[in-house]
Amino acid sequence: MRSLSVEQLNLINSMANKHKAIALISGGLDSMLAVKVIQEQGIEVEGINFYTGFCVEGHTHAIRNQDKEKQKRNNALWVAEQLGIKLHIVDVIEEYKDVLINPKHGYGANMNPCLDCKIFMVNKAVDWIEEHHAQGFDFIITGEVIGQRPMSQLKAKMPIIAKQSGANDRLVRPLSAKNLEQTLPEREGWIVREKLYGFTGRSRKPQIELAKQFGFDDFATPAGGCCFLTDKSYSDKLTDLWQAKNAKEYELDDIMLLKVGRHVRPKANFKLIIARDSGECKFLEGYRKEFISIRALSHKGPMALVDGDIDEGDYDLAASIVARFGQGKFADEVELDINIPEQPSLQISTAPFANENMLQEWYL
Repeated sequence: MRSLSVEQLNLINSMANKHKAIALISGGLDSMLAVKVIQEQGIEVEGINFYTGFCVEGHTHAIRNQDKEKQKRNNALWVAEQLGIKLHIVDVIEEYKDVLINPKHGYGANMNPCLDCKIFMVNKAVDWIEEHHAQGFDFIITGEVIGQRPMSQLKAKMPIIAKQSGANDRLVRPLSAKNLEQTLPEREGWIVREKLYGFTGRSRKPQIELAKQFGFDDFATPAGGCCFLTDKSYSDKLTDLWQAKNAKEYELDDIMLLKVGRHVRPKANFKLIIARDSGECKFLEGYRKEFISIRALSHKGPMALVDGDIDEGDYDLAASIVARFGQGKFADEVELDINIPEQPSLQISTAPFANENMLQEWYL
């Protein structure tokens, strides 16, 4: 039998001692830097991104005309490409419902269950490692920075996330590690604590400076969140949806439609989703077989969906509101088409809605 050389034995030993990490990749700057810091220590990293349906990215920039100049990219995939790592995208839409509807730690400023969300994401990463144990992942990386977010990234909350997620001391936050207790990878010498960072606070200047050092000159807006649930307008619409349903429940179409158009609720039993430009009109066209839709015939104007149980006696009110947003706004009368799925459409002529104060009260 042929014996192995010293170089081959050293290579085998180094491969046997090589450690791997899985990183939560949101597509933002912090997770990008966290991975790079660990890569610099010779650790093999793969990324994981959990899709809840509430991400700001994706179709919203592709729909609206005003967003045509914005890059149409999935930032998580783009970050993975820049880092040269494999990215696993996991659909958690159904599982995430319980996190949003019943957050044990409550909501943030809006409908964002940030602490429960982080616990959920890290726990899903723990589960993923166990399901793929043959691949030899040793620990989990996040881009959390102490003090950056008021609900989920306070120093006192960091141990809660580690414990309740089940990650415990296998959860490494490379950007704030020096201000936290040592983790297992640090104690075991898999990574060197001195090469980690001690960032704190809401300023992004340290991260931007580190990005320059690593040669990153393009990244998602550092101060921007990636979740619609942190947005007040979106959260108000979600709360209204639950009130209208008389239940805390939603489907994917519900949360997608909350991202699009003007939402006007003139009565408790229905609301209008009115397109703001031709891009949104095209998007809403895809729902004409599921919702009653209204569109002006005599003047150019937006398409609108009727969400709810509208009474026939309210058609004139709904049509007049839609007419208000088209080129017939100042006309004496506008002719509109009301398309009812699986029924003959109706044509109606009405004066555009003129009570601006009342309209403002109906906006969501």
